[in-house]
Amino acid sequence: MKKLILAAALVAAGSGIAVADEYTAILTELANTRIAEITQNDLLISAIVAQNGMTSGYDQATIDGLDQQWRAEVDAADKPLINDVLGNDLSAWLMQVQEESQGLFTEIFAMDGVGLNVGQSGVTSDYWQGDEGKWQNTYGVGAGSVDVSEVELDESTQTFQSQVSVPVVDGSGNVIGAVTFGVNVEML
Repeated sequence: MKKLILAAALVAAGSGIAVADEYTAILTELANTRIAEITQNDLLISAIVAQNGMTSGYDQATIDGLDQQWRAEVDAADKPLINDVLGNDLSAWLMQVQEESQGLFTEIFAMDGVGLNVGQSGVTSDYWQGDEGKWQNTYGVGAGSVDVSEVELDESTQTFQSQVSVPVVDGSGNVIGAVTFGVNVEML
């Protein structure tokens, strides 16, 4: 309880970095154990490989157009792109992984080799993550890298969470994408 009160006080005071530092070691350990095990799932790897086959030749204008479409669909009645991603087998599996975590994972989303979402446990605000640290500091850095974000209050879940991201590596050791887990630090 003291840790939660401290986290709340530091976040409220705008000191998210201090709170993140408090959790960095345990979140990195989680990334290198439980999360690393999850990222070796065949469904995750095959879904990223398949999407890489389609998106590897996309130029920035195509990526930006898809991202704009996604952002417009978030609040729209018709959501073909969002529904395609949320309706795929990988998203169903990620939803199951999140549910089985019993609240530890607040969100999970997988990204391809250009930073576009491949599957996710819930709707993200954007489709392209390639311009963000969660993708650049993992896919862009290589196998074994871990990106841990500052701890922030997630308004939708009213929990303190950090995003923990790692690259996804295929059976040959090639980095093919990345995955981000929202982690409820109150459960650590």
